[in-house]
Amino acid sequence: MSKNIISIIGARPNFMKMAPVINSLKSIDVNNIVVHTGQHYDQKMSKDILNELGFQEPKYFLGAGGGTQVNQIYKIMKRFEKICLKEKPVLVIVAGDVNSTLACALVAVKMDIKIAHVEAGLRSGDLEMPEEINRILTDRVSELLFTTEKNAEKNLLKEGISQEKIHFVGNCMIDSVNKFISKATDLEFWKNLGFGREEYLLATIHRPSNVDSKIDLSMVVKTLNEISNKLPIIFPIHPRTRKKIDEFSLKLNKSIMLLEPLSYIPFLSLMSESKIILTDSGGIQEEATFLGVPCITMRENTERPITTEIGTNILAGTKYENIILIFDKIVKKKNFKYKIPPLWDGFAGERIKDIIKNVI
Repeated sequence: MSKNIISIIGARPNFMKMAPVINSLKSIDVNNIVVHTGQHYDQKMSKDILNELGFQEPKYFLGAGGGTQVNQIYKIMKRFEKICLKEKPVLVIVAGDVNSTLACALVAVKMDIKIAHVEAGLRSGDLEMPEEINRILTDRVSELLFTTEKNAEKNLLKEGISQEKIHFVGNCMIDSVNKFISKATDLEFWKNLGFGREEYLLATIHRPSNVDSKIDLSMVVKTLNEISNKLPIIFPIHPRTRKKIDEFSLKLNKSIMLLEPLSYIPFLSLMSESKIILTDSGGIQEEATFLGVPCITMRENTERPITTEIGTNILAGTKYENIILIFDKIVKKKNFKYKIPPLWDGFAGERIKDIIKNVI
């Protein structure tokens, strides 16, 4: 009889990370049960993306979206415990650094179930980031730690994690980009919006540190407005960001095209042919590096230093003057030199599957 494994999905970034793992596990003799926590639950941020990625229908949907972080983690833990009691998995696979990741890892460790953490070991050094807490705690209780880059392994060893638990497998997010990039470029979504290749900047801003206070969000809006005087901006706006812009009565230039959140393929299409990306997202820093698109990260730190060391990412901070200076330099630069990090080759999911096969 096949052993039960549970794969956790729940928030937009983790759909792209877990899809290659879930697909790879189909080739070995396990019963892989997909659990959707419902952390992201609207059409564009969940259902449409899962359809595009070819996900199998989740067996369980926990409906734990909304509420405070503590309330959300509590709901996920309470509901996931019941599933573990029923299904008796030998392994729970979590990815990334969202609340779903930590909540399900805590349930698993308390029930003496092995945990595999996809994208382990990333560190920003900023304990004010909720994601940093989630990463650290999840890594501490995991049995299998799958890393995307060598910096992550160094972080884990420094924190006392034993070498035998750490496996450098590459980047599952890049597996998804590699698989769907042809479909995305064929879509030519930029053309639907009236743009040619490299005729726009693509912006994504959603982190609380950038949008939750009027002072910080005013700086973001000032920066976007100034850039849009030089290069049109396409801005798929996160619901949180839109709400705060309205709440603070801030005004964006008409040369900034606001869109509702996009599903995966259209957004990948826009990323692939943008002249520059301006973001505060973690995953987009990696995707931009793989696509060779200059990326300005509007944060004081990054948990993905490889993207700044050899990739296309520039860590700009949040000051208006610095971001504009970096933007101007990129626009003037003809050749943007970069390298794709080791093992970002589209086969991370396969490597993870081979390791799991040997340990369960």
